[in-house]
Order: sequence, then C-alpha cells, then structure tokens
Amino acid sequence: MKVGIISFAHMHAHSYATYLQKHPDVRFTAIWDGDVERGQKMAAAYQVDYYQDLQAFLETDIEAVIVCSENAKHKEHVIASAQAKKHILCEKPIATEVKDAEEMIRTCKKEGVILQIAYPVRFAPVMEQVKQMIDAKAIGEVMAINGTNHGQMPGGWFIDKELSGGGAATDHIVHLMDLVRWMLQDEVKSVYAELDTRFYDIDVEDCGMVSLELESGVIVAIDPSWSRPKTFPTWGDVTIHIIGTTGSLWVDVFKQHALYYNDRGNKWQHLPWAVDMDERLIADFVQCVLDGRAPSITGEDGLRTLEVVKAAYESNERKQAVTVTRLPLS
Repeated sequence: MKVGIISFAHMHAHSYATYLQKHPDVRFTAIWDGDVERGQKMAAAYQVDYYQDLQAFLETDIEAVIVCSENAKHKEHVIASAQAKKHILCEKPIATEVKDAEEMIRTCKKEGVILQIAYPVRFAPVMEQVKQMIDAKAIGEVMAINGTNHGQMPGGWFIDKELSGGGAATDHIVHLMDLVRWMLQDEVKSVYAELDTRFYDIDVEDCGMVSLELESGVIVAIDPSWSRPKTFPTWGDVTIHIIGTTGSLWVDVFKQHALYYNDRGNKWQHLPWAVDMDERLIADFVQCVLDGRAPSITGEDGLRTLEVVKAAYESNERKQAVTVTRLPLS
C-alpha cells in the first residue's frame, strides 16, 4: 500500500512519516508541500518523491494520504484527496469551521473514501485500559472528569488565527474532548469557557478553563493552556481524573518515561518508553484501508469535538454558558 503526506506544516508529520516507513505493509512514496524548501528537504530526508503541484501528487498511484497542513487548509486538501479517490488520515482539528467539517465528511462519503481523524491518545495503552474499566463499571457510574492538556506555545502558524483557527483552545480542547466522548459514549450539552492570553505576547489565547455538562449530566473540566515553559523536559501533558460513584481513576498518559540529564544539550528531557500511540494510530489507519472497514476515529468524531471548541469561543465572548448545537449529518 502506497501512502503520501500532504504538507509537513504540522510537526506530527515527522512521527507519521517515521512510522509509515517502519510499517511492513506500507510504502511511503511521496510528499506534497506548498513550502517548496520544506517539501524538498523532507523528501530528501525520507528519500521519497517531492511534488510541488498537488494535482500531480494526487494523480500518482498512492492509495492514501495523511494531511498535516495548517488547520485552515484541511478542507481544501481533504476534499481534493477524496475527489482523487484517496483514503485520508487528517490531523486534528478536522477543520476551523463546522460547515467546512460537514462538507469534508459529505464529500468523503460521496466519494467512498475513508476519513479518519488523528486523535492518537485513544491508542495509548493506559487509555485503552481506562476505557475497559469504565465499561466494566469498575468505579461505578462516572460523575465528573477533570482533565489537562498543557503544552509549550508552538509559535509559527499555530498563533496565526487565519491559519490555525485559534490558539490553545483550538489546539488542545479536542484531544481531551475526544477521549471523553469515546470513553463515555456521551455528547456535550453545554459549555462555559474563560479564555485569555497571559503567558505570551500573541494574538490568540494561550490559556483558559473550560467547563462542560454532558447529556448524561456528567461534569467535565478541561485546562488546555500553553503553560509549559521552553525549558520544560517535554512538550506538555495529558492528565485525567475520573470520579465515579464507587471510586476514582488518576491517569497520566505520559507518565512512563526515562529522565535524561543531557549535558551536551544543556537540558534535561523526558524520554517516553511506553508503546508509541502515533505508531498505533498509523497502524490502525493502514489496517482500515487494507480491510476496507470504517475508521476507528471518524470524521463525525472530529466534527463533534470541533463543535465543542466553537461553543467554547462563543461562551468566552458572551461570558455565559452556551448550548452546543449538533446538526445531524445528511
């Protein structure tokens, strides 16, 4: 199975490229990137073909693409790929606007191609175990969840609202929201959010607190802040405290790491040693294509998390809780 990558704008493209090359059933053969210098550099690094013209890239015999372009360009690249009959793994968030996400989903359905969204934290072994425990009622009925997805401020196009769609809220709410929906099989009823810019001199929010009520009545709090300094030993965290009627779970997704005191680099680092969730994400997507089955993480999953993000921005502007509107997909 031949796979190509559309853009290395997002840093996750490097991880995906590495695991494509390691997969026994995959040949990573091509890169398209609107940034010619970056595209040529990446093509040389991974020893694949570089295409400056997107249509020429899509006319090759690749069967699937991974879209790692800037958030605002996901719609263009996903729709073009679907119309070229390529299966698609799209970096999160699915899009910057709900209407764009809906069009992407409809187009992929019409063209008969897979659209999977890159939420790799589902594939962390600890999260699979937590999901099994919740399904088995090991802590009774879930009453509340408190989660964090802190990170370093990434800079670049991530802080350009036209390209990113927003700051820390856009970047980080979606990961935890996807986990909550997946674990509880529940949807968000209402959102109250306070967002601000406190850490950096940038034009988008870098911190905030988001409070959610699910349809079942479960209360969820999310801190999506870019609050990690540049000297922090890793990019950030994903932590979840799940409170049930008969017990609770404390989860630190990236707890399993070695501590590396790097004198040569004059820094100390967390080096994770657990099973890599990006590798498992890639393996799952590849297997979906090979088996012709529905993706594990669908375009609708991406749409529902985006709806929560947009509700958070609306709540912050109106300074009150807002109801999440979910339009059924045609």
